Amino acid sequence: MSFLLFNFPSRALISGAVIYLTNFIIHYIIFQLNLNKKRGKTMAEIKNYYFSSESVTEGHPDKICDAVSDAVLDECLKQDPNSRVACETLAKTGMLILAGEITTKAKLDYQKIARGVVRRIGYTSSDMGFDADTCAVMESIHEQSPDIDMGVSVGKGLFNKNEGNKSEGAGDQGIMFGYAINETETFMPLTIHLAHRLAERLAKVRKENILDYLRPDGKSQVTVEYKDGKAARIEAVVISTQHAKGVEHKQIEEDIKKHVINEICPKNMLDENTKYYINPTGLFVVGGPMGDCGLTGRKIIVDSYGGHGAHGGGAFSGKDPTKVDRSACYIARYIAKNIVASKIADRALVQFAYAIGVPEPLSVYVNTFGTCKVHDEVLAAIITKQIDLTPAGIIKHLDLRRPIYEKTTAYGHFGREDKDFTWEKTDIKHLFENPKK
Repeated sequence: MSFLLFNFPSRALISGAVIYLTNFIIHYIIFQLNLNKKRGKTMAEIKNYYFSSESVTEGHPDKICDAVSDAVLDECLKQDPNSRVACETLAKTGMLILAGEITTKAKLDYQKIARGVVRRIGYTSSDMGFDADTCAVMESIHEQSPDIDMGVSVGKGLFNKNEGNKSEGAGDQGIMFGYAINETETFMPLTIHLAHRLAERLAKVRKENILDYLRPDGKSQVTVEYKDGKAARIEAVVISTQHAKGVEHKQIEEDIKKHVINEICPKNMLDENTKYYINPTGLFVVGGPMGDCGLTGRKIIVDSYGGHGAHGGGAFSGKDPTKVDRSACYIARYIAKNIVASKIADRALVQFAYAIGVPEPLSVYVNTFGTCKVHDEVLAAIITKQIDLTPAGIIKHLDLRRPIYEKTTAYGHFGREDKDFTWEKTDIKHLFENPKK
């Protein structure tokens, strides 16, 4: 029989190992907790970052479609302010297709309306790949569904026929957002503000023949560097513009930088490290519907806040104001802008939720990202009590049954200084200036 002899560690050594292991586990748990805390930081807490927004010109295929859809809406409202309109447009090489549901007393010439829009945008020659006079215009439009009408029209639906309820029901379900921030005079985020102004300028130098080789299709994009939560400098500018054949890329770069970028971007935000990407593929002759299929409602982030705030997913163009996809977003912007204009908060996000056929919103939400002098729920209570948020109330307050919509389709529905854009007024800021906490 043989024995194996082991030298067992002393009690002191075992005790030291246990203490060491315990300390290691404690420190590891603390490390993981701190790591998760960092991972969970919100954008409101992040102080140093880059943010980008884009815009497009009125000659972009999607914007042609938005404009045609809203031109149809305008003609309906011009003849019959109570028109119900849901009009979609598709654009491809040599053709426009209009489809949807329209209930109206108006007499419409879809050919004339659509060709007029394309002509105003600037597609007047086959050399551009699209021509107002020769493109085909087809339509498939019928009246609004009676089931939808029952929920929207006063006195017909389950939730708008009760005695004393004189309001229209919402034209659809959905969630709608409005946003405002005090970093520009228009209370719009700087990135989308600059992107819109660049796209606007691009169209202007084309229409005024400052750069006569440009064509209607174009896009802009701006990246801003934020330091300590404030816009500090422009990191990058992207301009893509359709142009005539035979124009040298170097000339386009020089002209766009001189006549577009330097005319719009604040000089104090451009520096030696700012990057410029002008027609970065090197060639942009084929554009418009010939280069890409267009469709109504495909530029919802361009139309709103350039990625800032939030978006419920509903498009605006081609919809009459009983559709809360449009009208509730307008009133939400109106309220958010007035909150910030009152100086009670630096920025504000407002959300409403609606159900089809139900006049009142299902929920009212306000988020000022920790910048407000009172609790956000105080602002939500003021909104609920002081502002009529039924479709009828919104339409009346903002005077939305007017033919004003075609011009909303390019360069943003918000942040525009135009008297017809009633949702940009700051005439109710007094409601938020001295609220009770």
